[in-house]
Amino acid sequence: MTRSLHSTDRLPASARAGHWNAVIAEAYFPLDLTFRNAACFQGQLEHGTVGDVSLSRLRTEPVQYERHRHHISSATEEEYLITIPRQSPVDFRQLGREVRCDPGGFILERGDEPYRFSYGTTNDLCVLKIAKPVLAAKLRNPDRYCALVFNGRDGIGSLFTTMAQQIQRHGNTDATSDAVLSRHLVDLLALALDRMSDVEQGAGSSVRDAHRRRAEHAILKDLSNPDLSPETIADAVGISKRYLHELFAEVNCTVSQFVREERLKAARDLLQMPNPGQMSDIAYRFGFSDQAQFSRLFKAMFGQTPSGYRARFLSQDGT
Repeated sequence: MTRSLHSTDRLPASARAGHWNAVIAEAYFPLDLTFRNAACFQGQLEHGTVGDVSLSRLRTEPVQYERHRHHISSATEEEYLITIPRQSPVDFRQLGREVRCDPGGFILERGDEPYRFSYGTTNDLCVLKIAKPVLAAKLRNPDRYCALVFNGRDGIGSLFTTMAQQIQRHGNTDATSDAVLSRHLVDLLALALDRMSDVEQGAGSSVRDAHRRRAEHAILKDLSNPDLSPETIADAVGISKRYLHELFAEVNCTVSQFVREERLKAARDLLQMPNPGQMSDIAYRFGFSDQAQFSRLFKAMFGQTPSGYRARFLSQDGT
């Protein structure tokens, strides 16, 4: 990970606010900043990239960051920020939700929706930036987890926050290590978001979420079954086919889409293993009618053909 360091230490008071606006825009994306005292403001930003993840440490005096529609209209891609406060609480508002995240927690912020983010005392933040397709490849509809507080002290959440901070602290890794660390970090984030929400849900929502999770589990256990269908999935979970379709519609997905994408992810994971076999065998193993269909759908989801992905993975892995 190659690091860059920005600081206001040697800047004249008149230049600090403008400089810090430019630093934040480069590291994350354009925002409007409000300083408690712009002339006396002090900040440090240590920034680097690890594989698909941008990772930074932000140490500043109190400041408010706002993302507005005019910032978003010029954006070329959708990205998330994940913020881990280390010294004092942060307040965040987006999508009609307003939360306070204390040290020991973390929050997910959508870059394609307006928001307000602030802290009233000096803070020390670990911040990750991840493109939406990277996280969406691991987690169904990540948008639903934005503006919620997640537990970073225990379980999977603790593993994620600890790993993120250790990578940021130590750095100095090569390209192959960066690719591996990035994959593990995104995997841990997806698991933490999926399992560790601190926000209570209503009983009805919890029941429907439980049914959907059972359906997803049944699908994942049976991906190689060519006869896998909404009917067989509904029977395995003990619900009606209509209810099954309603559950997936709630997360902006269809049952067939979920099955197809999980099969493609499983095929991708197999391509990372030694001697995965012929592409045609992999295609048939995961229920695709032929290798051409498999290749076309794989490229649509991951941006490259299965053979291209395999070659790129081997080059990154140094084998």
